Amino acid sequence: MTGQENNFPPLPKFLRVRPCFYQNIQEEIPSQHQQLVRRIFTLWMIYSATLCLNVIGCIAWWAAGSYASNFGYSLLWLILFAPCSYVCWFRPIYKAIRADSSFNFMAFFFIFFLQVVLAFIQCLGLNNWGICGWIATIMFFKTNLAAAIIMLPTTLLLTLVTILMLLVLIKVHRLYRGIGGSMAHAREEWGAGTWKDAAVKAGDVGVIDPNAQGSSLPQYPASVPSYTDNRGW
Repeated sequence: MTGQENNFPPLPKFLRVRPCFYQNIQEEIPSQHQQLVRRIFTLWMIYSATLCLNVIGCIAWWAAGSYASNFGYSLLWLILFAPCSYVCWFRPIYKAIRADSSFNFMAFFFIFFLQVVLAFIQCLGLNNWGICGWIATIMFFKTNLAAAIIMLPTTLLLTLVTILMLLVLIKVHRLYRGIGGSMAHAREEWGAGTWKDAAVKAGDVGVIDPNAQGSSLPQYPASVPSYTDNRGW
């Protein structure tokens, strides 16, 4: 974003690597939807923490007699899916609500649906998948109680995350349908190129700073989308 210094992920200043994204829910998200965005962000953090805990569970799984590949895959899940889930489904819904973007809503629905399916498969705990799920945990309750107890928190958290993801998907879908959103709107944004420039999009729904350059955002509250679904969780 022009004029804004990236602040996420928060990295120590002594590192040469700098944050990749600018994120400010308080300033960029309409006030009536800040709680929803914060909850989705919290869900991402819980999922990432679960993947961290899964590495520990897979070490216990390996020590109890399973394959070393489960530990290797658990590291792959953590390194790959923790950052990719932020980029691939949290950022789209953040940008969708920030700028009333049908294209980003559709991107979120498609990717997040696949995430829910993946989380459900992870809950199962299939062997050689590198995830401590129900099948693996129950099996070790019969053969190695200590390993099963270490694996159980990951299994419970994965189950919780899957349920919460499904609830978020339903909630966001109701939110989007409340503004009359559709696939046709997403195709129009794609064809016009407004999906990648919030300033162009805001020309129809809000006020833009005439001195702004680059990808500026619509000024709230003038451009707050008229979402009609105000029901709670």
